[in-house]
Amino acid sequence: MAEGYAGDVTPKEAWDILEKDEKAVLVDCRTAAEWNYVGVPDVSGLGKNVVCAEWITFPGGAPNGDFVSEVTSAGIDKHTTVLFLCRSGQRSIAAAIALTEAGYGKSYNILEGFEGNKDDSGHRGKTGGWKVTGLPWTQG
Repeated sequence: MAEGYAGDVTPKEAWDILEKDEKAVLVDCRTAAEWNYVGVPDVSGLGKNVVCAEWITFPGGAPNGDFVSEVTSAGIDKHTTVLFLCRSGQRSIAAAIALTEAGYGKSYNILEGFEGNKDDSGHRGKTGGWKVTGLPWTQG
């Protein structure tokens, strides 16, 4: 177990959990700008929806003081496996810790996030992450 939350999973492991556990939920904790311009995971093929709740607000970059209540208001049971996704796997750690502290013991961080780590040229979206792994996603 990672410190403060249930652990880390790869994007593929997250997909497998979502596929096998009918109650598991994916929470995208990036900003509205990222959802609109970069894209969002598509779990509709599993009969699910992504819960979108900003960890850091856009614009402004302030912490979202309503984050936990926004996630819990989505009807997620405290015994549910909750998988957190951000751009690169950093905000999602903080989000997993926050939900764990709120009593959700099965809160996981998705390593590499949606866009993955920066490549040698400093660009994301080419090495690792949900998109590069080939998992379903859509762009608004």
